[in-house]
Amino acid sequence: MREAHPSERAVGIDHYVSDGDGTGGKFRTRPEDFRVRELETGEFEPLDADPNAYPHLVFRATLENWDTNDFASALSSQLEMSRERIDWAGTKDKRAVSTQLFSVRAGSDALDDIDLRGATIDLVGRAGRGLRFGDLAGNAFEIVVREADTESVERITESLRSFAGNEDGNAGDTNGEDGTTVGVPNYFGQQRFGSYRPVTHEVGLAVVRDDWREAVLAYVGRPHESEPEATREARAFVDSEATAAGTADWEAALDRYPRQLGFERSMLHRLVENGGESSDDFRAALETVPSNLQRLFVNAAQSYLYNRILSARLDQGLPFDRAVAGDVVCFADSEAPDGLALPDPDRSQRVPENRVETVNRHTARGRAFVTAPLVGTETELANGEPGAIERAILDEEGIEPSLFDLPGEFHSTGTRRAILLTTDLSIEDDPLTFAFQLPKGSYATVLLREYLKSEPTAMR
Repeated sequence: MREAHPSERAVGIDHYVSDGDGTGGKFRTRPEDFRVRELETGEFEPLDADPNAYPHLVFRATLENWDTNDFASALSSQLEMSRERIDWAGTKDKRAVSTQLFSVRAGSDALDDIDLRGATIDLVGRAGRGLRFGDLAGNAFEIVVREADTESVERITESLRSFAGNEDGNAGDTNGEDGTTVGVPNYFGQQRFGSYRPVTHEVGLAVVRDDWREAVLAYVGRPHESEPEATREARAFVDSEATAAGTADWEAALDRYPRQLGFERSMLHRLVENGGESSDDFRAALETVPSNLQRLFVNAAQSYLYNRILSARLDQGLPFDRAVAGDVVCFADSEAPDGLALPDPDRSQRVPENRVETVNRHTARGRAFVTAPLVGTETELANGEPGAIERAILDEEGIEPSLFDLPGEFHSTGTRRAILLTTDLSIEDDPLTFAFQLPKGSYATVLLREYLKSEPTAMR
């Protein structure tokens, strides 16, 4: 197998499953080259209803060049309300045109005077509760790669068809509306860990290990080469203060920090207020960031461990499209939209030796999916070879499920996640354009990296 780029290996992605060179090309040359539209579940149905009985206003926003968190912050400023009153189902990348649902606890005319450049808002209705993260079935993508060398496209597609379980390995017709079914390891993409500065999993791992000081320093310190010089200098000063003898000068660190780095500054403010010496001081600093970001830290740690488990499974030659004895499989969500295979991790079972053949009849039909753990307090690991892989990775990282019994938003019970990502892919030339749908929580760049083989910084 072809080895991944070093920055991918740093987040647990060790391999490509297709060999040889890729297409290269320019990715996200303009926002409209990356279009993503949420596929709604039908379970969250806004109504034309009384605001007193249904306090949440639901709207669909089409955003150009907006990060979801940044849009929520800008919207809350215009509404003069707490950002915590705005909810959404899924986070989208900034350099894109994205269409997604939001909800806000507000009156029906609250959005009438909103004016945010690059944002189009359409009211949908009202709901008795706000959106929850994950209140979507998946996403539909249309992605353009410019100045690509398309000579390798058919060969890569053949490899990905084979990985998906198409034994003939015939790429078929990759053009047109019908597409062809391809598969890749269902890695968490680089964005999960920070596209420009991948440290969220390091923060989360420190939290899980009950090292709150290390968690804060991983987020506030640790300069990265992709950042502006002033930011690098501020982070380097934090690192030097943290390692110096005596009490760190957090106020001096705060003075050096660029104004636009609000989350880091809020942590430093709290350290200045509390003294910044005890573990509780550092935990309080980390808790100054929004609740969804607190959850993201631990989620990123889980994602990193999961990525490492998938890479180890590839190393050992275990299949992704079918189960082996000891695997844990989950079954398909019967409520998923047509054409979208949506695994339901709440319906899972271990696979004993005498059930492998029966279970694999279901995996072949897209009714069952092999899984790996997103480790939490209620995680039950697999048995056999898959279980040995899972335990070995956790041992290497010094992690066990009970450590996720954490305070507040950091707590996680865990779940499992399908290890194979399949989709019906349509490809067009001139320019090279990919169209496909993915279930929620899966990353378009995990598929596209197999085609481009570019350094991840080129796929931001």
